[in-house]
Amino acid sequence: MSNANPIPDGVRMLIPMLVCRDGASEIDFCKTTFDAVELSRRLSPDGTVVHATLTIGEAMVMIHGEFPTLGSRAPQSDGSSSVVIYIYVENVDSMIERAVLAGARVLIPASNQAWGDRVGRIIDPSGHVWNVASRVNKT
Repeated sequence: MSNANPIPDGVRMLIPMLVCRDGASEIDFCKTTFDAVELSRRLSPDGTVVHATLTIGEAMVMIHGEFPTLGSRAPQSDGSSSVVIYIYVENVDSMIERAVLAGARVLIPASNQAWGDRVGRIIDPSGHVWNVASRVNKT
């Protein structure tokens, strides 16, 4: 039996992988909007992103290209994604403004919710849906 740690050092146990038609643009969106830090990027021979890892705050996110050999597909651009990424930020309104400047569309404007968060919902240029939130009241 190996003594190796089954979870790599510095890696969270849950890492979302965002499948994209254009991984490079998703990386740019995350950097511009969320101040993501790119850790790695692997390219295919034609220069498209095969796989990349980013950090947003302390969380890791993987960006993956859409390939015919994989069953995973990029979401539609209509906001119908079955997955919504919930991200806490310092200032919801300014973060949504940054996202819109980077190409996102607002699906639900930011408003205060009964559970104590101010939340708005956006769809990024790749079709991924994000709830952008800040805690505004203790519940």
